[in-house]
Amino acid sequence: MKVIKAVLFWLASLTWGLPMTLVGIVCAIALLITGHRPHRFHYFVYFEVGTGWGGFEAGCFFFCNKHASLHIKQHESGHGLQNIMLGVLMPFIVSIPSCIRYWHREILVRSGKKKYSDLPDYDAAWFEGWATKLGSKFFK
Repeated sequence: MKVIKAVLFWLASLTWGLPMTLVGIVCAIALLITGHRPHRFHYFVYFEVGTGWGGFEAGCFFFCNKHASLHIKQHESGHGLQNIMLGVLMPFIVSIPSCIRYWHREILVRSGKKKYSDLPDYDAAWFEGWATKLGSKFFK
């Protein structure tokens, strides 16, 4: 059953979820060229880069900081499940809004206008909370 789920996940990622998976393939190739090693987390291939920044999902790939917590890996994997559910709509419904939201929060904190503790919880945005719930439920 585990193999069937993995095959279905990759099939969905390479068809319905192809736009984000193509982004992941390009990023993965760039990281392989620069000497980064791929790792596996359940059905996903992921790369660790830098420190202290979290992660981002790109189809069946995700990219995170070195020594990322289980929570970050689960959250990014949750976005991967969103990708196979939302498919070609994923960039517009989740990925782009998530990126804008992340950088808006970072700019507020780095400019000194806010502290992280002053901002709403990261999972307060529906797409982030959904990713965390999916990842926590399916990838322990």
